[in-house]
Amino acid sequence: MEGLVFFIWFILISAVSIIMTVYDKWAAKRKKRRVPERTLLSLGIVGGAAAMYLTMKMIRHKTKKKKFMVGLPLQILLHVLIIFCFYFFA
Repeated sequence: MEGLVFFIWFILISAVSIIMTVYDKWAAKRKKRRVPERTLLSLGIVGGAAAMYLTMKMIRHKTKKKKFMVGLPLQILLHVLIIFCFYFFA
């Protein structure tokens, strides 16, 4: 059951991360109100890092910002370590 909850959370937070990243790109092009970087990074740390990183690469958004191009892969690594520990030590 815990695995199912984790899977649903991962899918939902990934979808929100993709939507927010695409919206930020759209807003940047139109000089509209942007999504704060803190919000994007927060979405990454709670589980959306992989989806956000792939989306940013695909739509070429924030790819020159080190805090995203280094920070998100580090968050992904952290997520993998947490999943590994949860799976093997729980």
